Amino acid sequence: MNRSILITGCSSGIGLDSARGMKARGWRVFATCRQEADCDRLRAEGLESFRLDYADEASIAAAVETVQDRTGGRLDVLYNNGAFACPGAVEDLPRGALREIFETNLFGTHDLTARVIPMMRAEGAGRIINCSSVLGLVGMKWRGAYVATKFAMEGLTDVLRIEMKGTGIEVILIEPGPITSRIRENSVPHFEKWVDWEASPRAGEYRSLLHRLYQAKTAPDRFELPASAVTKKLIHACESRRPRARYYVTTPTHLMGLARRILPTRALDWLIAKG
Repeated sequence: MNRSILITGCSSGIGLDSARGMKARGWRVFATCRQEADCDRLRAEGLESFRLDYADEASIAAAVETVQDRTGGRLDVLYNNGAFACPGAVEDLPRGALREIFETNLFGTHDLTARVIPMMRAEGAGRIINCSSVLGLVGMKWRGAYVATKFAMEGLTDVLRIEMKGTGIEVILIEPGPITSRIRENSVPHFEKWVDWEASPRAGEYRSLLHRLYQAKTAPDRFELPASAVTKKLIHACESRRPRARYYVTTPTHLMGLARRILPTRALDWLIAKG
């Protein structure tokens, strides 16, 4: 029987590259997207794709039922990749903005995870892989909402890993730094919906930063790697007999992981502020 993996957020970037990469290695890939149009596009290239929106509980339940029906109740790996960002200074984020981003980036991943664990328990094996971020290790200005969800994911994943000991279910974190993706472009509607930057006491700072949101990139960010760098770590996490608990991807993640362990808080704040 082909090994199977359910991947979320496959319309572009990390999720799309992961789906293609795992399929090329012979895995049966269930590549899910929020929008049916994206699912159509993936089906056209030979991937099994159906809708799964973390903010829609009914779509999560339907997706898990689809996997159960197609595999006879077996799922080897769940890769929780889907997420979005909502840029803005913390003081400018209304309650609704945090509620919306947590609904997708944390509550939805937890809901899906809890629904697939019974399948893995029945088999006595499985792997749950959560895509966190270097921003799950350290905070950075203007990214407070996203940082909060990734810090929460790190904590929930750590506890789940401890609790699953002895069940045969491995729980793993992948922590990328800057990766080529559409996360910046996809964050614009959320920024426009929730952040009244012109009324902010930081309006001048926002004006100097808006070009990063609205202007097309002309070159990769510093230390940026292609999505295939994450797929490489995913392959190891899925196929290694002894997967690691954490996989760092990109130089900034390695540097920040080390800095967080050895530097006093004020020194770490200074280092991050220097960029």
